[in-house]
Amino acid sequence: MVLERSEEAMVEASPGYMTEERLMMQESAREFTMKEVLPVANELDPVQGDIPMDLRRKMGEMGYFGIRIPEEYGGLGLGVFEYCMIAEELSRGWMSVASIIARAGGVMGVGGWSEERRLALTRKAAQGEYLAAVALSEPNVGSDLQAVNCKAVMAGDEWVITGNKYWCTFADGADYISLLARVEESADHPYKGLRTFIIEKPRGELPAGCQGAPIPKIGYHGWKTWELAFDGCRIPKENIIGGTSADGFKSTASNLEVARAHTAARAIGLARGALEDAIAYSHERVQFGQPIADFQETRFKIARMASEIEAARQLMYFVCTELDNRRRADKESSMVKWLATEMAERVTSDCLQILGGAGYTKLHPMERYWRDARLTKIFEGTSEIQLRIISDRILGRPTNRQNQS
Repeated sequence: MVLERSEEAMVEASPGYMTEERLMMQESAREFTMKEVLPVANELDPVQGDIPMDLRRKMGEMGYFGIRIPEEYGGLGLGVFEYCMIAEELSRGWMSVASIIARAGGVMGVGGWSEERRLALTRKAAQGEYLAAVALSEPNVGSDLQAVNCKAVMAGDEWVITGNKYWCTFADGADYISLLARVEESADHPYKGLRTFIIEKPRGELPAGCQGAPIPKIGYHGWKTWELAFDGCRIPKENIIGGTSADGFKSTASNLEVARAHTAARAIGLARGALEDAIAYSHERVQFGQPIADFQETRFKIARMASEIEAARQLMYFVCTELDNRRRADKESSMVKWLATEMAERVTSDCLQILGGAGYTKLHPMERYWRDARLTKIFEGTSEIQLRIISDRILGRPTNRQNQS
């Protein structure tokens, strides 16, 4: 079943948010996750296997890679709401699968390419056939992207990339790397010297002029996360996004509101998966002659967790609706990212406690939800960064940062 959207669904969401069409999309994604994603995750995550190409193909057929890509570019032309709603469902099975759909951004902003080429590659992206890895962070640069030091220097008709990148997930499996690099120094406005580059490469390999190694990580399996060293990596001069020296940082920052809503959706999906498994286990597990679902501590714990998940989901729905209506929601997207990810770590830990010793084994997916939930508090801006953004919007910047751009 491929997702579609009628004209009626294009209107602003009602206070209840869930139109009949959205409910149908949600049910379809839920069925796909339980049938296709969860069994693969249960098999491959314990051995740190990669997301299979067959599953990626099925996701392409469902339209999941092209949810937000306009119809004229081969996508579904849906909104942030549908994107996050489906991401929640996919995360209930495997967070990495919900994450890979974010790697299908269009390349219509690559001004040096012909319209024909941009359109052809965006259509491929909508089918999951032209996916990106994103190289932003560096060994000494995490949240402060204005401090990026990887350099791009023009040499003839090519850019030459030199420097190190860290936390680049999918660097090997992607069709290209979207890389943030510095083209000039600007002491007054460091972000103005940054540009975003497209480094095309063969799928399954790193680019020429780039070496790297997978980072040993405790979760987020299904794909590898890399440390990369660029040493004279050459790309055509037209492989650059935007037309000014400020566009690199701005294009990165402009995507953060959606990215944080997407992270909230993934966190909610993890928490829901853990809760559903804990509820099922509490009915099956008998102690002292009765199911542990009868114990007040278990019942109240489940009631609290279900309430926290729903509260985070409703805030996510609100943020998505604001973004779809093109209203600024930087504070609210930080709020939902912080609220949902903190909730997810807490809920998955409590659910693991309900399973007891069984939850601490790889015989149940509970430990996967727990490990992956912990990461959501770090990527797309740490919890501390979200609190800084929220407090700045409420209180204004502190005096020692008022003059910073």
